[in-house]
Amino acid sequence: MRLAALFIFILTVFSSSVVLTFAQVDDPVNVDSAIVRVNIGVVDHRGRPITNLDRPHFSVFEDGVKQDISHFELSSAPFSVVMMLDMSGSTKSFRQNIALSAARFLDALAPEDKVAVIEFYEKVNVLNELTTDRAKIAHSIRVANGTGDTNLFKGIETALERLAKEGNRRKAIVVLTDGADTQAKNKDRKFLSSLAEGEMPGAIKPEANSDLARILDRADRLGVTIYPLALPTGDPAKLVDPTPLQVAMWTAARSRLKLVADRTGGTLNAISRLDEMGKLYAVVAAELRTLYTVEYQPANLKRDGKWRAIRVEVSEPDLIARSRQGYFAK
Repeated sequence: MRLAALFIFILTVFSSSVVLTFAQVDDPVNVDSAIVRVNIGVVDHRGRPITNLDRPHFSVFEDGVKQDISHFELSSAPFSVVMMLDMSGSTKSFRQNIALSAARFLDALAPEDKVAVIEFYEKVNVLNELTTDRAKIAHSIRVANGTGDTNLFKGIETALERLAKEGNRRKAIVVLTDGADTQAKNKDRKFLSSLAEGEMPGAIKPEANSDLARILDRADRLGVTIYPLALPTGDPAKLVDPTPLQVAMWTAARSRLKLVADRTGGTLNAISRLDEMGKLYAVVAAELRTLYTVEYQPANLKRDGKWRAIRVEVSEPDLIARSRQGYFAK
């Protein structure tokens, strides 16, 4: 009886060890924090994408110092993409447009690209994890719903958490939103209300928002490119007589979306009319299919919190490279 009990005990310990071992194997690869990953778009002088380049065509500089490229991926390499859909109250009247346009974006991706769908409003819900199952993704797009506030920054944080599990795969976020994160908007209103109307224009610095700064730092570390699709809702230019407060708050929200795109190497696409939404989704999908990716270990390994400027050059003089502008070494 004792031998049987001992055997069961040993078997239990061994099984637990095996389960633990497999759990550790399934954990995401932790990329060395010193590795910098940069997605790069290349166009000719007419703006046409160039997709036939190889590693020797690229040179990367950090603070003017040429870096050794340790890894290179062609523009055909698959992406892990998080689609974020703004389901706050301001988008309730055109949900069908959103669903149709998002579906068009999905159709334009490569079959091996993985996609997650996140809806955000006063809550943030992951409708499906990263997958290549197009039927599951399409269902998530159709059922996305919500109302109330715009929890944009929390939504981006959630998207980054999912992408952090993707190891060395290329990563991007495509976020459809009016850009007015409710918590940031409330802070803006409180701050601006303490100023005279003449002091409001330009008073808010988009980079000063601590929540956004934290998000951008994590996007830097993961090498995530973010593409905001900015909805026209709330634009004071459409009002007969907008107040300085309304203009300043809308400008601050749009400036933050621009900062997100510029800092991560993405593009801010402003939707002027709802019938443009599908076309701009397709433009983003096409741009993803033209990006190269390089990695390098910085020659300067100091984590002093200072800005490191990134510049990418292409050996062909008539070509133009675009990437994120840099990162804070934290």
